[in-house]
Amino acid sequence: MAGDVLLILGLDPGSRHTGFALLEARGDQLEAVDFGRLSCPATQPVPRRLASLVEQLTDLLDRQPPQVAVLETPFHGLNSRSLVVLAEARGALLATLASRDIEITEYSPAEIKSAVAGNGRADKAQVARMVSVLLALDAGNLSSDASDALAIAICYAHRSRFENLVRDSR
Repeated sequence: MAGDVLLILGLDPGSRHTGFALLEARGDQLEAVDFGRLSCPATQPVPRRLASLVEQLTDLLDRQPPQVAVLETPFHGLNSRSLVVLAEARGALLATLASRDIEITEYSPAEIKSAVAGNGRADKAQVARMVSVLLALDAGNLSSDASDALAIAICYAHRSRFENLVRDSR
């Protein structure tokens, strides 16, 4: 397992901006390969924004196909209109990933915060600080969308490594 390399795509879905991160995991070593955000103009109607999101994700997948994609589950504190638009964006992302037969995993915000910052109630600043420390990145160069997507990918890397250790010890 130590020599295996896993490319993880972390996605933080949003109605206008979706954070993305490609994280390479090699044993316990993590490296941010690419990160940023996929953006859609607010002036476009929702169907066109969703099509743009699919096009941008498709381009990313064509350049660097991951073995697994990880998304944050929706936060239930959103108003109903925001939740509907977020659900539509998530649906577009999930359908695009599924059409490529990419394994998909989802974690709650608390699971992600706990895996990255050690506290399921950590605030965004604490999570962003830990992301920059864990990946040796300049926190000033990280958008909140990219930082969240990196945290999602880190969560998967940590949890899958732990699950593999447990499975191998049996």
